[in-house]
Amino acid sequence: MAEKNDSKQEKKLIQKKETALIEAILYLETDPLDFNTLARISGLSRDAVKKAVEKLEEKYSLEDSGVELSRIGGGIMLSAKLEYWDTLKPYYGKKNEIRFSRATLETLSIIAYSQPVTRSEIESIRGVQAVDSVIRLLLEKSLIREVGKKDIPGKPAQYGTTREFLRFFRLESIADLPKLNESEAARFELEN
Repeated sequence: MAEKNDSKQEKKLIQKKETALIEAILYLETDPLDFNTLARISGLSRDAVKKAVEKLEEKYSLEDSGVELSRIGGGIMLSAKLEYWDTLKPYYGKKNEIRFSRATLETLSIIAYSQPVTRSEIESIRGVQAVDSVIRLLLEKSLIREVGKKDIPGKPAQYGTTREFLRFFRLESIADLPKLNESEAARFELEN
């Protein structure tokens, strides 16, 4: 009987150390990491990583924690809880803060909801010409990337969002974008 208790306590201790190791890795990383990467870095099995992440989610879901595990772009990272961001933003948000013009936000929205999409398709949806400078800015900020070429004469580049886009807007995947009602969704469709 004593051996069973010792064995259970030993397993709990190992699990606590594994959880602490995953927590340390997430603390040191600035980008979201997927389970496979966490397993590779830690030397733990994928199942052990999943259990550790579950324990950390429990730990950080408590009210006395100022951080949370955020699922962003198929990965996990530690971040300040959103409820504290208004207080923290003046001190920690400036370096990450990007101010976008209305045209830039419209273009980014079109790419997010209509991807893959070409420059001329973006212009058609927006109803304006010359989105080149906005596309260049979004490419420089790594919020969009070229995802292929459209199979039409001239083979224009098609654009889509990046993992940085997901991180910037704190989304796990593109499916987490706010749902559009019918009239909003129609705005993002191309007229044939």
